[in-house]
Amino acid sequence: MPDVPYRVDKPWGYELIWARTDRYVGKVLHVKAGHVLSLQYHNKKDETMHVLSGELILRTRPGEVLEDRAFRAGDSVHIPAGLVHQIEAVVDSDVLEASTPELDDLVRLSDRYGRSS
Repeated sequence: MPDVPYRVDKPWGYELIWARTDRYVGKVLHVKAGHVLSLQYHNKKDETMHVLSGELILRTRPGEVLEDRAFRAGDSVHIPAGLVHQIEAVVDSDVLEASTPELDDLVRLSDRYGRSS
């Protein structure tokens, strides 16, 4: 495993992976204003996100319909495996993510930047 911390640049900002073991991963997602992560889900990965700063829109699809809600500094959400989700930054935002270690477990349903799964 790579030494931590390390940064992974993304079209929407970057991930700062500050913890990585065979049991868990800790990262900060820095999402630039107006940018959006893929509409996605995970087969195994379980994650919890906590907004450190900024304001985002959290989209989840617990049933048939995609639901939007404000996701602001101090808010947290649990994203279990299988839940379709997406975040979009209203302003530059930092989100703390704690997850299981399956970093490559990603199924993209749509992506503004043309990336595939």
